Amino acid sequence: MIELATALQGVAALFVCFAIVALYRVYRGPTPHDRVTAVNVVGTNTVIAIALLAGAFDDQLFLDVALVYALLNFLLSIAFSKFNVEQGGVL
Repeated sequence: MIELATALQGVAALFVCFAIVALYRVYRGPTPHDRVTAVNVVGTNTVIAIALLAGAFDDQLFLDVALVYALLNFLLSIAFSKFNVEQGGVL
């Protein structure tokens, strides 16, 4: 039977793979809106992967890192939106 830590590591690896797939949309996105959304998806997947690794390794420090990364991801999306609005586009 698979241990919980091994299962959490496997699911975290899947979320990293999903983030890598979303990076393609960041690179190729036809519009800036697609790119901003893809950056948010990459950031969210990274936060989820870090939180799953916190559970797998039973380390609270990973949760602190995930929380800080989530806040930075949110601020980055706000900054992108503000920049886009100032350039004449509306999100």
